[in-house]
Amino acid sequence: EVQLQAFGGGLVQAGGSLRLSCAASGFTFDDYAIGWFRQAPGKEREGVAGISSRDLGTYYEDSVKGRFTMSRDNAKNTVYLQMNDLMAEDTAIYYCAADWDYGLEPRKLSRQIEYDHWGQGTQVTVSS
Repeated sequence: EVQLQAFGGGLVQAGGSLRLSCAASGFTFDDYAIGWFRQAPGKEREGVAGISSRDLGTYYEDSVKGRFTMSRDNAKNTVYLQMNDLMAEDTAIYYCAADWDYGLEPRKLSRQIEYDHWGQGTQVTVSS
């Protein structure tokens, strides 16, 4: 059974940093692309970033480009999202998702439709 658990959220002041982690189990982690998504209050869930399986290619939505960095440690079955220079607009529940990487184009790594397996979210609150 594919299981994903996001953690590391919290309350931070604007301009601060947080690192989210997504721990995975139940599948061959190396073969899966992972995406980060978020849902702000009253808004639809949106893509944030994605990382491919073995070549470690990443993609970032414009809203986070230059501030967020996604990485993965295949030995630990974990993906990270380093979030710097946080803004109030980054306040949301953050989710990680996974699916088998058939050769996703980088721009598709942050598309929800590409992912079948979702974890529980972690709340990030940025105070201004």
